[in-house]
Amino acid sequence: MSDIENNGPEENGEALHDSVPVTGMYKEWFLDYASYVILERAVPAIEDGFKPVQRRILHAMKEMDDGRFNKVANIIGQTMQYHPHGDASISDAIVNLGQKDLLIETQGNWGDIRTGDGAAAARYIEARLSKFALEVVFNPQTTEWQLSYDGRKREPVTLPVKFPLLLAQGVEGIAVGLSTKILPHNFCELINSSVDILKGKKVNILPDFPTGGLADFSEYNEGLRGGKIKVRARIEEGDGKSLLIKDIPYGTTTNSLIDSIIKANDKGKIKIKKVVDNTAKDVEIQVFLAPGQSPDMTIDALYAFTDCEVSISPNACVIIDDKPVFISVNDILTYNTQQTKELLKRELEIRKGELMEKILFSSLEKIFIENRIYRDIEECETWEAVIQTIDKGLDPYKPDFYREITEEDIVRLTEIKIKRISKFDSFKADELMRKLEDELKEVNHNLEHLTEYAIEYYKNLLKKYGKGRERKTEIRTFDTIEATVVAANNAKLYVNRQDGFIGHGLKKDEFVCDCSDLDDIIAFKKDGTCVVTKIQDKVFVGKDIIHVGVFRKGDERMVYNMIYLDGGSGRAMVKRFQILSVTRDREYVLTKGTKGSKVLYFTANSNGEAEIITAYLTQGSKARVKVFDFDFKDIDIKGRGAGGNILTRYPVRKIQLKMEGVSTLGGLDIYYDESVGRLNTDERGRLIGNFLGDDKIIAFYKDGSYELTSYELTNRFDPNTLMLLEKYNPEAVTSAIYFDGASKNYYVKRFQIETSTTNKKFNFISDNKKSELVVVSTDKQPQVKVTLKKGKETEVVEYDLDMLIDVKGWKAVGNKVSSHPIKDIKLLEPVKKESKPEEDKESSDEDIEVGSTVDLNVKKGDEEDDDDKEQLGLF
Repeated sequence: MSDIENNGPEENGEALHDSVPVTGMYKEWFLDYASYVILERAVPAIEDGFKPVQRRILHAMKEMDDGRFNKVANIIGQTMQYHPHGDASISDAIVNLGQKDLLIETQGNWGDIRTGDGAAAARYIEARLSKFALEVVFNPQTTEWQLSYDGRKREPVTLPVKFPLLLAQGVEGIAVGLSTKILPHNFCELINSSVDILKGKKVNILPDFPTGGLADFSEYNEGLRGGKIKVRARIEEGDGKSLLIKDIPYGTTTNSLIDSIIKANDKGKIKIKKVVDNTAKDVEIQVFLAPGQSPDMTIDALYAFTDCEVSISPNACVIIDDKPVFISVNDILTYNTQQTKELLKRELEIRKGELMEKILFSSLEKIFIENRIYRDIEECETWEAVIQTIDKGLDPYKPDFYREITEEDIVRLTEIKIKRISKFDSFKADELMRKLEDELKEVNHNLEHLTEYAIEYYKNLLKKYGKGRERKTEIRTFDTIEATVVAANNAKLYVNRQDGFIGHGLKKDEFVCDCSDLDDIIAFKKDGTCVVTKIQDKVFVGKDIIHVGVFRKGDERMVYNMIYLDGGSGRAMVKRFQILSVTRDREYVLTKGTKGSKVLYFTANSNGEAEIITAYLTQGSKARVKVFDFDFKDIDIKGRGAGGNILTRYPVRKIQLKMEGVSTLGGLDIYYDESVGRLNTDERGRLIGNFLGDDKIIAFYKDGSYELTSYELTNRFDPNTLMLLEKYNPEAVTSAIYFDGASKNYYVKRFQIETSTTNKKFNFISDNKKSELVVVSTDKQPQVKVTLKKGKETEVVEYDLDMLIDVKGWKAVGNKVSSHPIKDIKLLEPVKKESKPEEDKESSDEDIEVGSTVDLNVKKGDEEDDDDKEQLGLF
C-alpha cells in the first residue's frame, strides 16, 4: 500500500496527483456509488413505475413504432443510445417486460415463467408496443425531458403514465444497502380500487400472481417491510393413487418444484412413487403416491416439505424526489391515482388551449376573407404597411377574442393561399367553428368535473383492456401444518430398556414403532421420572425404561395411568395424568420425589382409556382383604405434577391388568372451518358433531358425488367444491336435485347410502360434464322453493321433497322436478316440529331426576382408618 500511496507512476514526465488509499476511496465514493445504483439501476420511480432501463426501452420502442413488429436485437441497439450499460441488461429487461404481457406484444419464443424456460436469442424474437401502452404511457406534451448520457439525444425523466403500472407489473431489485420487492396486483382490481379512491373510499389491494395458485394475505401488511405472504400450489386428488398440481407458487417453476419434491422423497419426508411433468398449455404435475399413503396427508406433506408452499416477504421501496422511500402499496395506488387525475387535467388544459387557438384563428380567417381585408393590402408597398392594414381591419373584432392579436397571428393570415380564399365556404367555416366550440364546452365541463372524468377514464380502460385479466390467485386463509404430524415415517424407534438407550440406530435392540426423524420421543423410567428428547441415532435417557413412545405436544387425548410406591410413606399411590408441554431434555418427576419411590404399574392410553386392575397385597400385611380390584375411571385426570390418590397403605406384592378399559374422555367435538377447508377440535367454524370410535363423515360435492371419510384432522375438504358436510348417519335418507347436462332437465331423487368404502367418491348423478348437483339434504322433510317459467311469467312453487318421490337406489335417475323450465331452486330451512308444553315439562323433570342421582364430586384421597375401604380401592 505504501508504494501505491507514495511512489505513483509518472506519465508524460509529470507526476500524477497523490494516490488515494483504498480506505479513502471507500469513504468518499461508496455513498456516491450506492446512490447511483439505487437511483439509476435497481429501484423504480413512483411516477411511472419503471427502472431507468425499462423507461429507456419503452422510449426507444416509441421512437421506432410504426405499428409493425421489430426485431428485439434492433430494439436493443436503439435503446443503447440512451442506456450505457451493455446489451445484456437491456435484453433481460425486454424479456421481463414481454413476459408480463401488458406493455409489449410479443412474437416468437419468449420463454415461460411457469417452466423457467428462457427466451430465444434477440435476433429471433420480435416485439412492438401494445395498444394499452400507447394509450396510457406516452404523451410528449406532458413529458419532462432531459439529455441522454452523451448529450446527443433527449430522453424522458419519467413517462407520463396514467395507470398504476408499478403495482400491475410488480418489481424486484437489489441495490447497495437496500432492496425492493413489490408484488404484481390484479389489473381489474387496481382500476376498481382507483375508482374507489377517486370516490373517497378506503381501499386495500392484494397481489395477484400470473402463476395462479392459492395465497394467504393475512400478514401482507400492505406490502411494507416485515409483511409476509404464503403461496401454495393448487393440488387436487387424481384417481386416488396420484395427485395433480395445477398451479405453482409465484417465484417457482415446474422444474424447481419437481426437484424439491424429489429431494423431500429422497430424505424420507414424503413417500411417492414418481413425478411426471405433463405441463403444456396449462400446468400439470402428476405425483404418484406410494402404496398405503393417504392423499390428504401427502398434500399436507408437500406443503410442509417442498416448494408447493413458499413464503414471500414484500418490501415496497420506490424513488420519490430522488430518494428511496418505503411506502405501502395502498399509498402507492393513491399517489398513482392522483397523478393520473393530474395528468388528465394537464391534457385537458393543453387541449383547451389548442381548441381556443383553433377557434381564434378560424375566426380571424373568416373575418380576413369575408371582410375582404386581403384586398386592402394590395396597395401596401412595405411589409410593415401590410401588417398595419390587416391589424386595423381587425380592430372592430378584437374585443371578442380571448387574447390580444399578435403580429404572428397576422403573419399567418398573410400566408393563406389565394386558392383557399377563392374556395372559402362560410357555411363550412361556421360548421367547423361550431364543432370546435362544442368540443371546447366538453373540455371545460370535464375540467370542472375532473374527478368524474377520471373515473370514466378508468372505467373505459377496464372495458377496453380488462377482458381476460381476471384474478388468477385464489385468496385463502391457510391452516398451520405441523411438520411432525405430516412427515412420513422414515425411521424406526428402538429401545434398550436396561441400559437406558433409545434411537433409530439400535437395530439389534427392541423395536418400538415407526416414526419420523422430526419426532420427539418420550421415555418413562422405573424411578418415576420421564424425559422428552429429539430422536437421534442413539441417545441415553436413563436406565430401567418402562415405556417409550412418540411425544405429541398438546395431545389432550393421551392419558397415562400410573401406580407408584411412595418411598417416604410406603403407600401405593394411583394417578391419571396428561403431559401437554415440556422442555426438551429436562427430566420431570412424576412421583412425590421421595427417595425409594418406584413405579409399580404404568400404561399409556392414546384415547384416555381407563382399565381395571387387580392389586395383590403381601401375605404379611395387616389388611383383612389382600386382593382387590380398582377401576382407573374412578379418579380424575390431572397434570403430571399431581401426587395422586392413595390406593392402599399396605405393601403391594403385584398388580395385574384385569380388564381393558374404554375411553373416559367421551367423543370428540369436530368442527369444520370453511375458510381453510379443514377439520379441527378448536371450535373454529361449524360444529359437525361428536365423534367416537368408528364414526364417519359424509361429504357431498358439486359434481354430484359423495364420499365417506374418517374424522381425522388431516382430512381436507375444498369449500369451493363442497355442498354438504356432516356426521354420517347410515339410516338417513339423502334428498337431492341435480341438473342433467345431457337432457337439460332438473331431476329429484331420494336414496340411502349403500356403500361403506371410505376415502372413495361415488357419483350419484349423470356423468355428463355439464351435470351438477343443485340441492342436497339429509333432513327428514326437506323443502325447496322453485321458480318456474310459464311463458312470459314466473311462478314460485314450494315442494316437500319427501312427497315428490319415494326412496330408491342411489344409482336411480330420479323424476323430473317440473315439466316447465326452471329458473331457480333454493333449499329452505328444515321444518321444526313444536313440542307440547306438557311434554317439555315432563322431559325436563326427567332430566333433573336422572342428573340428581349421579354424584360427580366424590372426594378422593381422604385418609381414614377404615381398612375395608382401603382394601376395596376407594383410596
